[in-house]
Amino acid sequence: MIQITPNDRIFVATNPIDFRCGIDSLTGQVKRIFEEDPFSGAFFCFPNRGKTAFKILFYDQQGFWMAHKRFSKGAIPWWPDFDGGKGKIDSKNFILLIYGGDLRGVNFKEDWKKI
Repeated sequence: MIQITPNDRIFVATNPIDFRCGIDSLTGQVKRIFEEDPFSGAFFCFPNRGKTAFKILFYDQQGFWMAHKRFSKGAIPWWPDFDGGKGKIDSKNFILLIYGGDLRGVNFKEDWKKI
């Protein structure tokens, strides 16, 4: 089981990727798109073209995890939009994204201390 904590770094690509990509291809995408080290322990998220699914790449100090989530009905209601095609989100928004929530209708309490 992978635990998502408030201290985790979570990177999100806004432009879709080819979903035939495996772990090796996704590590290349991490270097190219995010200019980050895929071995850093951060989560890297990539949508598909129709925004009906996304992939997450994560390294846990022993190996890579690749998760693929496809929604049974419809598309992802909310996906972050960043200038330059990449950005960071916090763990609250990441969990909301995983469960197909829509940030536009959610009000979170403001963080007491920014990470």
